[in-house]
Parts: sequence; C-alpha cells; structure tokens
Amino acid sequence: MIASVSGRVAAVSPDGAVVEVGGIGLAVQCTPGTIARLQVGEAARLATSLVVREDSLTLYGFADDDERQLFELLQTANGVGPRLAQAVLAIHPPREVRRAVSTADVKALMQVPGIGKKGAERLILELRDRLGSTTTDTSLDAPAPAGLPSVTPVAPWRDQLTSALVGLGWSGKEAESAVGQLAPVADEQIAATGSVEVAVLLRRALQLLGRS
Repeated sequence: MIASVSGRVAAVSPDGAVVEVGGIGLAVQCTPGTIARLQVGEAARLATSLVVREDSLTLYGFADDDERQLFELLQTANGVGPRLAQAVLAIHPPREVRRAVSTADVKALMQVPGIGKKGAERLILELRDRLGSTTTDTSLDAPAPAGLPSVTPVAPWRDQLTSALVGLGWSGKEAESAVGQLAPVADEQIAATGSVEVAVLLRRALQLLGRS
C-alpha cells in the first residue's frame, strides 16, 4: 500500500492533483478541501490510499492520516465504495462525520450526493461503534505528529481560495467575486478560532458560484 506521497505539485485539476515523486508524476484523487491547500510548484505531502480494481489502480489523497483512515473505514460499511467515501469527506470534515454517526444525524449524512435516508441509517448502524466519538478526533485542533506533517496552507487564505477556484475551472473574476463575498465568513472564523478553514470556505464558494 502507498501510505503517502511527498513531492512537488505539478498540476491541480477539479478532482485531484499530480505530485512528482522521484521523477514520476502520480495522479491523486482529492476532495475540494485538500485541493484548496495545494499550489502548483510547491512541495506537499498527502496521506494516500491505493484502491486496486481488476481494471484500474486509483490513488486517493488526503490532507492528513486521520482523514485517510476515516476514508478506509467508511468503505467497510455495506454499499460504500471509494467514490462515495470520498464524497462524504468532500462534504463533511472527519469530526463532522463522527458527530453525525454518533448522534444519528441522518439529515447531515443525506447532504452527501448518493446517500439517501436508508443509506444514512445503514451507515449509522454499521459504523457507530467503529468510528469513535467526536472527542477522539483532534485533527482540527492539534498539529500532526512529528515526522508526519499534514498538508498545510502555502499561501494566505485569499490566494489559496482563488487558486483553488481557478483550478476548478472558474474565471479569475468569478473567483475573486466569491472570495470577496466570503471575507466576512473568514473574519468570523479568525475571531472564533484564530485561523481560517479554507476547506469550509471552498465549499461555500462552490455553492455561491453554483447558484450564479
């Protein structure tokens, strides 16, 4: 299993990135939140999970090891494959996934494309005892263990968000407009936590641009 990749980001696309490792460009499927933290030309480390099929080898990348572990654990539930597991993490960070499962929040899980009411109830039933409570998820509060740095922002949040939106196909003008609208949200995050959750802002930006 390829547990992680480290190298220069050669390209970013709407659904992933290419990371150069030892002269080889590895295509890695990523969630929008992870893509938002990558910048072409900069070095990055992604925790990864290799999914092997008869006709394909797909490498999925994550901001940290906790997100990768949750991705793999989600797939132990009946009917959940890698794409659906990635969709869950694209909509909710690990802490929110654990909270939704532990509190039986069906509506939160139904926000994920491809998960209906019965699917959400099945996830809760099968994973409640395996995911752990929200108190065990410290990935959003504490730094990564020494020697295993997670993907960290490589530019101010405005630049990160703009680059991510342009990489996802929006024009520079559209990206700047969305960033401007989300400035108050970023200010609220800074006031509350002292930092900006770029992944959350990216989700909000995609919602704004989708409506426009």
